[in-house]
Amino acid sequence: NPVANTAVLILCKLLGTQMCLQLERLSAEVSTIQECRKTQLQVKSISATDRPTLDLRYHFLVSHTVLPKVDGKLVQIVDKALAESARKSGEWLVCRKGCTQCCIGVFPINQLDVARLRQGMAKMDATEATRASAIRERARRSLERIGHDFPGDTRTGVLDEDEDAQESFMEYANDEPCPALSPTTGECELYAYRPMTCRVFGPPVRSESEEGLGVCELCYHGATDEEIAACELRPDPDDLESSLVEQVERRSGVRGNTIIAFCLAE
Repeated sequence: NPVANTAVLILCKLLGTQMCLQLERLSAEVSTIQECRKTQLQVKSISATDRPTLDLRYHFLVSHTVLPKVDGKLVQIVDKALAESARKSGEWLVCRKGCTQCCIGVFPINQLDVARLRQGMAKMDATEATRASAIRERARRSLERIGHDFPGDTRTGVLDEDEDAQESFMEYANDEPCPALSPTTGECELYAYRPMTCRVFGPPVRSESEEGLGVCELCYHGATDEEIAACELRPDPDDLESSLVEQVERRSGVRGNTIIAFCLAE
């Protein structure tokens, strides 16, 4: 639109070079979102015989997923609740740096977790490329070991949701170390960007699928049921996470859970 373009140029001259740069960045972000939406529509029209093409588009969509800014608020809420639970737990909670009990065995992560982990990898690529490459290589080797039994689509990494798949997942890769786990230090190399499951593991957490509170088997030795209940972690009382997961899935067009190895292998 020539009139609109002229108006933008006049506005830029009035507001200065800094505003020009901001408008250009906004335009680029809008173009990226539009490209993702176009790609998403193309994905829906691809037949089952063209799955390799679909996979490339899937990775394009996921890699361009923007982590919602509100995720920072969610992380703060969860971390604050964790700190309070840890304070109440005292010596019963034995989680320490280098303890890898919760880093062995795969578990499902949602698309918000995926976006957060990818943001961490992107920042590591910019500052510690060698370290990031090592994480990706561990993820690829992990998929070589466990990919053939994956209860989902091995070309996209999305887990199946039917009852048989969920039952298979209970016995799947329980001895596989997380690719983000450093084999030399025993530390999580993406700790600040770790999934929500990692953040809440250890303290007593109430499960929707099971009765009672679940705790790490290494913790709360000698504590009574009442004492454990008093330390219960309530990580997200307003269920902010669900709305953010829906937002990420809507933007990317990718729905469903995956595992960390698939997230980090690309």
